[in-house]
Amino acid sequence: MKLARLKACICEGSAERAIIDLLLDAHLLIFERSELLEERVIRCRNASSFERDYLRMSFSDKISIIRVLDSRKEPFKLSKAYKSKIEVIDIVTAPEIEMLIIINENKYNEFKKSKKKPSIFCKENLKMHDVKSYEFVKGYFSNVNDLLHAIKKYKEYSKVSKNEHTLNDLLK
Repeated sequence: MKLARLKACICEGSAERAIIDLLLDAHLLIFERSELLEERVIRCRNASSFERDYLRMSFSDKISIIRVLDSRKEPFKLSKAYKSKIEVIDIVTAPEIEMLIIINENKYNEFKKSKKKPSIFCKENLKMHDVKSYEFVKGYFSNVNDLLHAIKKYKEYSKVSKNEHTLNDLLK
């Protein structure tokens, strides 16, 4: 994956942002925090808000927008003015980022039998009620090696299409 010199990393939720912050702080991604707009992970879901808040500044270089989200079909339609300057790369964590916790807990098979959403499984079966909070996820994966292992295992379990990217693709 080839990225522009300047990047924006957009996360759909707090749990995704915690994961990316952990990986950035451990220097495990193919980009560094210093390469990001405002040197931070941005929480934003819609293209028009992102344009209004971040693209009104003038940039001479191309920008790679790295979106971390669980939906394969969530649109991010930038206006024509930015089409040639922006490349959007979706990092898909379908069905949900909480899959990393399920894998880390060695509960993948139990999860598959349950037919529950990953976040519900974590709350009901693993008794992790704050599973979507930034603080919980950051604390849970304080050992970044557990996170790396879960990301790699998750790639094995996932049905990734040919043109799709996962968190594993962002690792060095």
